Amino acid sequence: MVVKLIELLGTSSKSWENAVELAVNKAGESIKNIHAVDVLGFTAKIENGKISEYRANVKIAFVVE
Repeated sequence: MVVKLIELLGTSSKSWENAVELAVNKAGESIKNIHAVDVLGFTAKIENGKISEYRANVKIAFVVE
C-alpha cells in the first residue's frame, strides 16, 4: 500500500473546526480513498479587532491505487 500526503489550507468564516471540514470535503471532490487528516496548525485573519476568517493548515493522507 502507498499513502500520499498533501498539505492544504482550509478557510471558514465560522470556526477552525469548520475550516478543517471544508478542506477535507473539498479534497474529497477530486481525491479518492482519503484515509486521515492531520491538523498542523490554526491561524486567523483579523479585521476591525475581530476574527473574520479562521484558517486550518492540514495534511490529507490518501491511499494511492
